[in-house]
Formats: sequence, structure tokens, C-alpha cells
Amino acid sequence: MKKQNIFKRFEKKYLLTKNQYERLLEKLQGKILEDSYPHYSIYSLYFDNDSFSSVRKSIEKPKYKEKLRLRSYGLPNQDKELFLELKKKYQGVVYKRRISLSYQEAEDYLFRKIHPKEESQIFREIDYSRKKEGLEPKVMIRYDRDAYMGKEDSEFRITFDRNILGYALQGSLDREEEGFKLLQNGEVLMEVKSSGVLPLWFSQILSEESIFMGNFSKYGNYYKSVIFPNLRFGMEEKQKEIYTVRFSDSEIWKKQPLAQKALGRMEAVC
Repeated sequence: MKKQNIFKRFEKKYLLTKNQYERLLEKLQGKILEDSYPHYSIYSLYFDNDSFSSVRKSIEKPKYKEKLRLRSYGLPNQDKELFLELKKKYQGVVYKRRISLSYQEAEDYLFRKIHPKEESQIFREIDYSRKKEGLEPKVMIRYDRDAYMGKEDSEFRITFDRNILGYALQGSLDREEEGFKLLQNGEVLMEVKSSGVLPLWFSQILSEESIFMGNFSKYGNYYKSVIFPNLRFGMEEKQKEIYTVRFSDSEIWKKQPLAQKALGRMEAVC
């Protein structure tokens, strides 16, 4: 069967407590079926630039946003087929374009910018986006997923993600780190994917269980929890270096502007 490389669908996310998840799964019995591959682990490597403008734009919730990532089902290794994806979202509709790569092709493109032998239109679009934004592989997000589909509509899909971890990429793709936990104990992230409006029966169940749509972003939460605090700490330390002025050499002192002399006299720290 030919793999699908272009997707267009609606995606919604819901952060569930352990009790909500268990009650919801019970009410879904008879209405959903396990997917062809019902249980698996996902490794998604997100690209960004050194200023992390891609994830910062996404957090601001603009009408249009896009992200570049490499996805593997299971830890990437020489035996895995990997997927390089450009995911775009406009006014709630998700458009995804992807190509498959071997492990070696992925490492060559990610770390050495060597193009695969077969360059499709989708790859050229991906490569243009990478060059335009100065994107490099930054953060790996890993999680376990249970996948289901509607009993009467196979286009209606529900996935439950748990054990979501994030870590900075260190060298090769097959190197796994301990990671930072992005969910509280017992929490489950539900993602609902459909080609149109949600089934009425599903909306009624959500209402009965007081489950409301959220804006949980795996990479976005990792940025807010790990990257931004470190960036902020680094900036504060740099400011201290800049504004802590101690002039012991009189010749250096004479060359400083008046404002810096005043700061040096006070040994001010901001």
C-alpha cells in the first residue's frame, strides 16, 4: 500500500486527568476500534534556530504557523524508516507534507546538509523552509501512544499520549537521554483528528465528562519549562557581567564614558 505523504485534517487536543481518561475510555467502548498499530512509541525531533523563533511564534498562537520535524516510530536506528515532516496550521486546519528517509539519509541531511538522492517537490519545499528560517535539529520529544479510530468512520482518529519526555539532541539520532517530564503523574494527552466536524456522540461524551479542548504543545511546553528558564538565566548572568563594572586600572578607567565611570564607582549590579 502506498504511504500517504500529504495530509489535511482538523486536530484538537485535550489534557486529561487519570480519572477523566478512564471514564472516557469506558464510554468509548463500542464506538471505536484499535488502530492497525495500536501501541507504539514516537520520537519527534523538532527543528528551530538559535533564537528559537519557531517555537516562540507557535506559543503566540498566530492564525498561521509551521514547524519542521523528523519523526520515528521507535528510537531511530539503522533499521527504521524516518519521516521528515513540514506541518502547517491555518485557522485550525492542519496540513502536513512529509517524505520518508533512511536513517543514514536523515543523519546526512540533518547534520551535514547532504540531500537525499531522490529530491521530490515535498523535499524541496522542506529544504527551502529550513534554509529560510535557519533551522537546525534542536529538541527530541518522546512519548508512548495508544491509537484508535472510529468504528463507523476510519477518518476519525483518537490517540492517547503518555510518558511525554523532552531532551536536547546530543549528537546522533539513536542516542536517548533521560528527558524532562512534560506531564504530571497520571495525566494523558488526547489528540482527536478528523476530516470535518466531530461526531455528535463524541461531543456529547466530552460535554458529559466536562472535558474541554486545550492548547497543549509538546515542544512548546518543553521550551517554556526548560529552554526559556535557561535562556533567561543566561541573559541575567550576562547582564551582571556587563553592568558589574570594576575598574582597578586607572588607564582603563580614563578611557571609559562618563556613564560607565559612574557605574564602576558604584559597582552596580542589575
